[in-house]
Formats: sequence, structure tokens, C-alpha cells
Amino acid sequence: MLLLSIDEPDELIRAAHALSSEVRVNMIRLLNDERLNIVEMSEKLSLPVSTVAANVKVLEQAGLIITEVQPASRGVMKVCKRNFEAIRMTLNPSRDYANPNKCYQMEMPVGHYTDCKVSPTCGLISTKGVIEPQDEPSIFYHPNRMDAQLIWFRKGYVAYKFPVVLPQNTKIDSIQFSLELCSEAPRFDHNWPSDITMWINNNEVGTWTCPGDFGERRGKLNPSWLADDMTQYGMLKTWKVDASGSYLDEVRISDTTLEQLGLQSRECVVLKIGIKPNAANIGGMNLFGREFGDYDQDIMMRILYK
Repeated sequence: MLLLSIDEPDELIRAAHALSSEVRVNMIRLLNDERLNIVEMSEKLSLPVSTVAANVKVLEQAGLIITEVQPASRGVMKVCKRNFEAIRMTLNPSRDYANPNKCYQMEMPVGHYTDCKVSPTCGLISTKGVIEPQDEPSIFYHPNRMDAQLIWFRKGYVAYKFPVVLPQNTKIDSIQFSLELCSEAPRFDHNWPSDITMWINNNEVGTWTCPGDFGERRGKLNPSWLADDMTQYGMLKTWKVDASGSYLDEVRISDTTLEQLGLQSRECVVLKIGIKPNAANIGGMNLFGREFGDYDQDIMMRILYK
């Protein structure tokens, strides 16, 4: 469920604008049943491809759909899927009696990891430039890493500790992490699969096979000095765990449940993300902060509770 509040007006306005068009509502209706590329939606809606592409961009910016770049017979194609089952808008948070679910939210800068183990190619970039030297794992322990807005490595992992401050006698319904990431190829390569795995409190939640390292266009948030011939943006992916299992973008991926994570008895949640040594596709990882790539966010944790 997408939770929107008048206390966060930018997100609320983007979602409301995205749903104000009959064309875009019809597109979401199509994606309720299957994943479609832009050409397929164009044919089903009897609309020009350019019109569908423009409306896909609006829905994507609002977070209502996710697009993934996949190999095609000629180049690549964008495949779209719906991101949420439901949307809930809270217009008066002080009188939100209708739903007992509350949300604890914490955003973690990508450079604030508490543990790491990486192998070249690897590096970090801040808003001021590349943190030198590149391809040197020891730089991942440098104090300047805290300023990183883009980190990359071919093998290994990074781990983060998120504080958890919830009222007493609460019952956690679910935990989710969303972050922008892609594979790590020389410069960039859209056909460069990588198996990226997430762990929460040392429990493996599930693996996403990223199709490639994306760089055919500039990332929407990238500074002007960032070279055109390198990684530019990633995909926004969301891992979620509840009482029934683990999900990636609302698609079940494993049997790891909330009970196994032991959240109720912890002061922090340990998130680890990386490439397993025995992964079928060891294609590395790029992880984007809020000032690089396409999405204005760092690593976002949300805990829904009663």
C-alpha cells in the first residue's frame, strides 16, 4: 500500500496528478493483469507510442508504476508493472482514526554503512566528485565515505544499522526497504545481469536479478560534471517482509517471515545488500543516494505497526 499524507505534500501532489488522467488510470488498469511494454500498451489503448511513453513517465515519477529495462530484439525495451495494490491518503493526520496502522520511517544515506566487504571494480562518488582512489577497497573505510551519493562494487556487500524507536506494546505488521540500484559493468551495459541479494538481521530475504547497468541517458538528478559514459541511474526496488513471507515489488520471493527477523526485541535493524559469492550472475552493484540517479531518496526503511 502507498501511504500518502498531507504532511508530505510533494508526494501527495505527484500521485494525485498522475491519477487525474483517464489515460493513466486505464494504463494502471491494464497493468493489474500483466506486465506490458510501451508498444503493447499503445496497441491495447489505441494510442500513439509517444503518448503512452509520456504518461508512463508521469506514473513512474509518482511511484505508481515501475519500469524495467529488458533486452529486446533490437536494443532494449521498457517493461512496466504496477507498484502498489492500494493507495491511502491522510488529509488530517491528527484525526487519523480510520486505520490503526502507523508508519515509522527512516532514511539512511548510502555512505553511512556500518560494515562492508567489497572487491574491484569499486568506488564512491560524493556531490564534489570521485573519492579517490578508485578500485581500492580500503577507501570504503575513509571518513569521506559518509558523503557518498553513489557507491559501486563488483563483489561483496554493504550493511547498515537502522534505529527502531516504536511505542511500547506495538505490533509490527511489515517492514520494507526501498532503494535505487543497478548492476556494475565497465562504464555501462544494459545487458549485464547481476543477482543482488538483501538480508535483514542476517536472514536472507530474497534476490533480484538486475538486467543491467544503465547509462544510455543521464540520470535525472546527476550533477552536470558527471561523465556521460558511465552509470547514470538505477531502478527503485522495494523488498518487504510480513507475516506471510517476503516480497519484491509485491511479488513473493521467499518464505522468510516477520517472526524470523525478531524485530520486536531489537533496538536496530541490520540491512545488508550485496552479491553472494556463489551467485549465478556476479554482475556487481551500483547504489544511488538522493542526489544521483532518478529518485530523490536514500535507502528508505518503513515499518507499519499497530
